[in-house]
Amino acid sequence: MIEYILLGVLAPIILNLMHLVLGIWITVVRGSVIGLGFSAAGFLTKTIGMIFLTWLGIVHLDLTVGIYIPILTFFWFFTHVIEGVVIQYYMNENTPQWLQDLQLK
Repeated sequence: MIEYILLGVLAPIILNLMHLVLGIWITVVRGSVIGLGFSAAGFLTKTIGMIFLTWLGIVHLDLTVGIYIPILTFFWFFTHVIEGVVIQYYMNENTPQWLQDLQLK
């Protein structure tokens, strides 16, 4: 039971939290375009992490696929969406006013 919580819940939350903190820092310090690029690359690295967690849980710990995969994918997707919303907020805060005035509303 503890393996399901550690790998299915906490691992994707910690993985996305690390990407969130680094993504906010990159967006604020380096700008929105670089932050957007990091978010795209972060999607790939988080996918690799997801594949690793799937492999670790199923092959090495013999977790039940029907229980483990839905838990893992739910928490990965949920925290991924939260990360996207937070990064979007910081991108909007980091956009210069003259560029915001050019956008259609």
